Amino acid sequence: MSRQRKIALVGNPNAGKSALFNALTGARQKIANYPGVTVERKAGRFVLPTGEPVEMTDLPGAYSLEATSPDEEVTSKVIRGQFAGESAPDALVVVLDASNLEQHLVFAQEILALGKPTVIALNMVDLAQRDGLVLDPALLEQELGVRVVPTVAVRGRGLAELAEAIASAETRLPGPGITDLSLIERRVAAHAMAEGAILSETRRHRLHARLDRVLLNPWAGPVILAAFLFVVFQAVFAWATPFADALEGGVGWLTALSIEFLPTGLGRDLLTEGILGGVGSVVVFLPQIVILFAFILAMEASGYMARAAFLMDRMMAHVGLSGRSFIPLLSSFACAIPGIMATRAISDPRDRLTTILIAPLMTCSARLPVYAVIIAAFIPRQTVGWGVGLQGLVLFALYVAGVLGAMIVALVLRRSVTKGAASGFIMELPKYQLPRLKDMAIGLWQRAWIFLRRAGTIIFTVTVVLWVMLNFPQARPGESQVDVSIAGRVANGLAVVVEPIGFNRDMALALIPAMAAREVAVSSLATTYAVDATDEEQQAVELGDQLKARWTLPMALAFLAWFVFAPQCMSTIAVARRETNGWKWPTFMLVYLFAMAYAAAGLTYWAAVAAGL
Repeated sequence: MSRQRKIALVGNPNAGKSALFNALTGARQKIANYPGVTVERKAGRFVLPTGEPVEMTDLPGAYSLEATSPDEEVTSKVIRGQFAGESAPDALVVVLDASNLEQHLVFAQEILALGKPTVIALNMVDLAQRDGLVLDPALLEQELGVRVVPTVAVRGRGLAELAEAIASAETRLPGPGITDLSLIERRVAAHAMAEGAILSETRRHRLHARLDRVLLNPWAGPVILAAFLFVVFQAVFAWATPFADALEGGVGWLTALSIEFLPTGLGRDLLTEGILGGVGSVVVFLPQIVILFAFILAMEASGYMARAAFLMDRMMAHVGLSGRSFIPLLSSFACAIPGIMATRAISDPRDRLTTILIAPLMTCSARLPVYAVIIAAFIPRQTVGWGVGLQGLVLFALYVAGVLGAMIVALVLRRSVTKGAASGFIMELPKYQLPRLKDMAIGLWQRAWIFLRRAGTIIFTVTVVLWVMLNFPQARPGESQVDVSIAGRVANGLAVVVEPIGFNRDMALALIPAMAAREVAVSSLATTYAVDATDEEQQAVELGDQLKARWTLPMALAFLAWFVFAPQCMSTIAVARRETNGWKWPTFMLVYLFAMAYAAAGLTYWAAVAAGL
């Protein structure tokens, strides 16, 4: 009895291989893992038009036979017959996404160069036509030297023709035009073939192509991205000001109302100094956070975020990282915890460890209230050019400082403790589309609720604990309450350490609870100044005015520099410990971040003093 022939489906991720595999094999399939790895193995039974049964395997998606991930390694070994217990396939079906033809043809040429019997399934032609793109399969067939069959796997279109092509695949080998080309040569050839195969395209499709030529240009693209981010941070201040002022006025009104109608005592002090003065001082920055996330969500929904990742990949390659690290680092702008967890998708262990260690340097949303209150208090609300606000410019500079710091640290780590070659990276670029207002609204509500819930739990708890520590033991008449309190005495000890970098006792005190959540630094300062106020009118003074009266500009700049580099909250450290299976690397992270924060704050303070600011 002759051996049952084997057919393998291969192609880039998201080409529709699994849909095609399911349409061809139906329920006649089994799923297991390849021996020794966690990569899933899907195999099924398929009957050719001749009545011959064959075994069909759906190989993991890959971008190249030069493997950079476990999935690609399995695909490469199976195709070449190098995988233990697996004989090489007798024929291959290369699945291409018709709407992203140029990218998929790069890998298809590498497959065809192997010289194995091959059929091309030009899949998802309906989606390509919906986007205004009509292709010529016959021209592709002529260029590639193998059968090209248009298919729509999810609707069963083209399956009979594909089955006939598979049955005769062994009698038709790839043409002499497909040879073992370099990656650059394959990309050039893929571009020419994709351009030639287009019979017609709509204005919309041409517009998308032109946008990519501009936005992904190696010179214009980074400039456009930097300009866009600059506008974002200008908007965070300019657009949020009326809403933030309204919230601040509401908190002030509630504080004054409480002072007027509640009896004097610790209960009223807890409400006005701890809850309203502390938690309220953080909640007023909700508009800035909502505006920042509105831009981020719009970038994701429109398809521009993936293009920003593509541009950043070039820069990251210079510091020994690949684009695989970009998504975790991008997630860290919201919060470092999901960013660190997202590093699980990075196959190279050195890349993954480096990304974990630099993730806290991405400016998370928890830093925004700290930045906003200091900038609003010390940086004048004035323009430095047409439409360019000085406050937004400073905020932009802080974000840039965090990114540059992360890149410098990555470069040092990749040449020392995580030394190794950078892994490659290829990504799919989604189609451009207008963001849906409903989806935007849901996303903004979810992020606003997370922030408010954080304010109502972690920040509330830490602020109340700090208020208790600031109010006990009680001061005698003529004494400063903060000076005699438990928190004040702890801060006096820490102040000795941070005094050389321009920090006073109140700033030192704010650093301690900020380890629970960054925003608590703001509520800590607000609570401290409310507790130490000598009369009720002084308690109602806005935090920004309190800071201007007690701090100098060099001190404020040093405080900002500290929070650019200081270690994240303890939850981040705990997640880093879990993801690295021990305390070695989280401890290393704490030490180097504290050292960077101390050095940055000190250099900033001494430079500002020397400049006479």
